[in-house]
Amino acid sequence: MMRYLFGAICLTFFLTAAIAQSKLPMPSNIKKSYNNDTRSLQGIPGKKYWQNTANYTIDVSLNPNNNVISGTAHIEYINNSPDTLRSLLFKCYPNIYKKGAERLMPIHEEDITEGIQIEKLKIAGEEISKNNYHSTSTNMNVRILPLAPGHSVICDVEYHYTLNKNSHIRQGQVDDGAYFVAYFFPRIAVYDDVDGWNQLPYLGNLEFYNDFCNFNLSVTVPPNYQVWATGDLINAENVLNEPYLSRFKNANQSDSVSFIIDSTDQVKKNISKNNFQNTWKFTAGNVTDIAFACSNHYLWQSSSLVADPQTGRRTRADAVFNKDHKDYYLVASDARKTVQAMSYQFPKWPYPYNHITVFDGLDQMEYPMMANDNPIEDRHESIELTTHEIFHTMFPFYMGTNETKYAWMDEGWATIGEWVISPLIDTSIIDLYGVKRTETAAGTEADLPIMINSTYQNGMAYFINSYPKPALAYLYAKEMLGDTKFFAGLHFYFTHWHSKHPLPYDFFAAMNAGSGTNLNWFWQRWFFDNSTPNLAILKLQGKGSSKKLFIKNIGGKPMPVHINILYKDGSTQKIYRSAALWQNSSLITIPVKATKPIKTITLGSPYVIDTDYSDNSISPIN
Repeated sequence: MMRYLFGAICLTFFLTAAIAQSKLPMPSNIKKSYNNDTRSLQGIPGKKYWQNTANYTIDVSLNPNNNVISGTAHIEYINNSPDTLRSLLFKCYPNIYKKGAERLMPIHEEDITEGIQIEKLKIAGEEISKNNYHSTSTNMNVRILPLAPGHSVICDVEYHYTLNKNSHIRQGQVDDGAYFVAYFFPRIAVYDDVDGWNQLPYLGNLEFYNDFCNFNLSVTVPPNYQVWATGDLINAENVLNEPYLSRFKNANQSDSVSFIIDSTDQVKKNISKNNFQNTWKFTAGNVTDIAFACSNHYLWQSSSLVADPQTGRRTRADAVFNKDHKDYYLVASDARKTVQAMSYQFPKWPYPYNHITVFDGLDQMEYPMMANDNPIEDRHESIELTTHEIFHTMFPFYMGTNETKYAWMDEGWATIGEWVISPLIDTSIIDLYGVKRTETAAGTEADLPIMINSTYQNGMAYFINSYPKPALAYLYAKEMLGDTKFFAGLHFYFTHWHSKHPLPYDFFAAMNAGSGTNLNWFWQRWFFDNSTPNLAILKLQGKGSSKKLFIKNIGGKPMPVHINILYKDGSTQKIYRSAALWQNSSLITIPVKATKPIKTITLGSPYVIDTDYSDNSISPIN
């Protein structure tokens, strides 16, 4: 993953360029981190950058008879911060289903429970009385003896809760015998250099912010269930019978798509070891989260490919699904092609994990090495969903962004990833997810600056600012810079910020430094201000074959210019200019070489939006 490192000379050049660039507006609370040298405006972590981490050993069991999940978590929490911590903040995400909990998602009455029940909590070997910790919805604050910088503390938790059956918010029971289980253990919240403890509760609408940690997970289920999870399955020999064990091993080395479990295998009921219960063990290092899924009737299709040609490391792509969902028979192939495209075409960075499992669930949600995707009959939509959720591997999992505050730092990238990769899988796809809605909202009250925290947005504003609007900005930046400079900037960002917690300003500075191009004028207008997408053709001037087309940027948003010329004989001509045209001017002229009479000239492209099309065309008098 580190093969895109820059030489000392190039790095010096890029950092010098970054220092010289104009500044973007920055809130005072964030400015403190840069003043304290934990971050730098040169696109790299500051000399004093730090982040906390933990090692989790989790043993959990699922009882399909009553949906009860019981578990223990042994946590070694390491304080790398310069602060002495006098409390620990736990995230107890199952409490979104707790009676009386604050939430912004509807829940069926039958899924309202007592939430996660802490049976025993020990910190540093001392059992903590329930009177000494307080739970507010999904946050649980526990007072501890002072934890000094550079020290660690051991936490042991015994707990249980009832998994949701009818209110499937990103996880829960899928059908009679299939489950996708996430957020299933008490975890210690992020403590960072900007906000301290991440106090924002999980309300169901916004997503997550977690530290990079190491996980050892054991999942105990009845013998006829198979389990898939974040991380590597380390005891396959103890849970899988032949020939399924051999098929699993072969899939990790085979380029072809094949079944590990097909419909005839499920009838035999001999896939897993015939013990009273089976415990499936997984290990995952340096990831932000862990999830698992299990079923007693799903099919398992798999393939793999070389994701990193330098090391020869392979990634296995799985589809695990109900035999009645016909679209899923192509998902393993689509997943494999997505991993291949990510590794070699966009973002041209080796897929960072050993597998990705797309599970046939009831949502559209990503996890490290896992996706919970509902079945979709439309072939194009199925491809687009698969590529979108797998692309999330890079954002927010490889790049540990704060999805709760800055949803655009992950959803915007997954959207452009979907736009770019889906047509590589099926050339008939023109994926315009969210583009028209962005255009409809542009200039209205719903058109807020992207940089407003996601916690302050909802409805249309949240959607366009999280998904299509930032994706358009990334797309236009890619066109402006060209692939060489764009990928240099993006890979610079990956190199210096993967497995860390980059802020928006870290991303902007890294792209500037890595590409060697000051794009602050572009970031300002796309992410910070209230400019709108509105281009207009003013006039076509000139005689003979040499003419000039005058175009004005009325709204101020820097947009690419796509000029479509239709000649009277039916032939056409296209002229393209990137959004760089608008850096220093709101009025530009484009030379038009026309050797024959013109019928119409129009502006437009599927990925270019405009609030007023009445001034986007002209019928010149030749």
